[in-house]
Amino acid sequence: MTSVIIRITLRYLAAALVAKGVFSPEIGDVISSDPDLSMMAEIAAGAFIGLSAEIWYYFANRFGWAR
Repeated sequence: MTSVIIRITLRYLAAALVAKGVFSPEIGDVISSDPDLSMMAEIAAGAFIGLSAEIWYYFANRFGWAR
């Protein structure tokens, strides 16, 4: 399910960047339909979420929020 959400997010992000003129339409098609890019984005999102949880836990212990 996560890969589906990541793929949809990449599609909308690519469309927004093409609309703003940052990417050409050909690059937008590559971004929205490339399964390897989707997998890399999924891994990056998972790493970001895991790192965010660990940082939040660190601050919770440091400032006494965990009690």
